[in-house]
Amino acid sequence: MNDRPHDTKDAGKSDRQAALRHTHRSLPIALLRAREHVMGPIREMLNKSGVSEQKWRVLRVLDENGAMEQSHVAAQACLLLPSLTRMLHAMERDSQITRAPDRRDGRKSIVSITQIGQQILRDHADESAAIFAALEERYGATRLETLLDMLDALIDPSGDRPQPK
Repeated sequence: MNDRPHDTKDAGKSDRQAALRHTHRSLPIALLRAREHVMGPIREMLNKSGVSEQKWRVLRVLDENGAMEQSHVAAQACLLLPSLTRMLHAMERDSQITRAPDRRDGRKSIVSITQIGQQILRDHADESAAIFAALEERYGATRLETLLDMLDALIDPSGDRPQPK
């Protein structure tokens, strides 16, 4: 396995093409492959109840953090704000979340999880835990924690990013 950007078989390629990493050693592609590997069983679990992975992330963020301003929910759930706004309409209609104007700034919305939203999380908690226990069993708890620490460092090399409570 060669992790150099190019080798002798690249001799006939242009300099730009030769400088590209092989896709099997490309960080963005490796992260996508890992995401798909991890998310496959989660998607299967969520499909049983018709909850999208995006809605699942929103419910998880709200459950962990309590009521939050909409833009903070978007950031924590890794969603674009316009996408979240559309999604929240459906989640509010389905009584999974509530929205209220921010008392300090009426232009902003505060989003909260409802009992129905919390029940969705409870309904999937055991299966979700089993999925991640299997992943931890295959990969190793220490290696998984190290990977998460490395990903945090990749996102914020300074280490200044606030850690969850």
